[in-house]
Amino acid sequence: MPGVRLVLVGHGGEVHVGAHFLAAARQLGLPAEFLEAEPAYTRSRLVRAVMWRLGRRPARLGAFSREVVRRAAEFQATHVLTTGFAPVSGEALEELRRRGITSLNFLTDDPWNQAQYAPWFLKVLPRYATVFSPRRMNLEDLRTLGCRAVSHLPFAYHPELHFPAEGASAAERAVDVLFAGGADADRLPCVRALVKAGLNVALYGGYWDRHADLRPHARGHADLATLRRVTPAAKMVLCLVRRANRDGHAMRSFEVPAMGGCLLLEDTPEHRELFGADRECAVYFRDEMDVAEQARWLRENPAERDRLAAAARQRITQGRHTYADRLQTMLGAQPAP
Repeated sequence: MPGVRLVLVGHGGEVHVGAHFLAAARQLGLPAEFLEAEPAYTRSRLVRAVMWRLGRRPARLGAFSREVVRRAAEFQATHVLTTGFAPVSGEALEELRRRGITSLNFLTDDPWNQAQYAPWFLKVLPRYATVFSPRRMNLEDLRTLGCRAVSHLPFAYHPELHFPAEGASAAERAVDVLFAGGADADRLPCVRALVKAGLNVALYGGYWDRHADLRPHARGHADLATLRRVTPAAKMVLCLVRRANRDGHAMRSFEVPAMGGCLLLEDTPEHRELFGADRECAVYFRDEMDVAEQARWLRENPAERDRLAAAARQRITQGRHTYADRLQTMLGAQPAP
């Protein structure tokens, strides 16, 4: 992509989309700089608490936004790509536009999710040249909000991070159902149904140990090295969407098959668009009444598990689903006038 110079704004941890897009830019040979978003929130605990009550506004939004403009100008950027609820003000986005720099946002979460509702950010979103959302359910809301251009763009996987690894312990290989993610309230019924059905469930992520019945299954937080090891070792991997986020799929929808896991998927139109009919590449379940039955079928059919895992991995790894593919799509989009 000759002539493209990219500034990225986001969180740089290994599990974050911002870091994946930076790696994608380097893979594509694009000149790129990364601005870590965390400094926009760094102040005293008291200041952060006050600003959070005032609409979840970052404490240093103004100063950080000016730094984004300065860095983009110095770098002679053609594009600025932000991820999630990026701490960039509307004034900064207008200044980028005046300088001929195209601003893009990859909207990792639903801004109308009440758990993270931020009025300041909703005012900023229409200032972007293009907003890319991985969920179809909020596209019309974004257009109604006044966004100039809105496009659906799914999550993806990072080939250098999301791959199967060996070395699982006997206990890890004995797991029937693996789940990685936080203990959201709408996830509890499905997980409890699996536990009550007598399946060996391993739960990685936050807050599972707060529930007495699930505490024996809590394994704490898992880094990517751990997930690469335990994902292909488990008989199946449960993949749930966040209903409060209006998700049709999740980051794990791509990462699990790339890591060699057998998918037990929440049935959504987006999942079927990705993986086809039931038992083509994955096994679907409708709700907590159905999930245990499907999990038992998978546990009792090892040959089918192997076939499904291989089919899903091929579907994802050979289907232009890397973050480099997504970045090319975004940079090739025509910005709104």
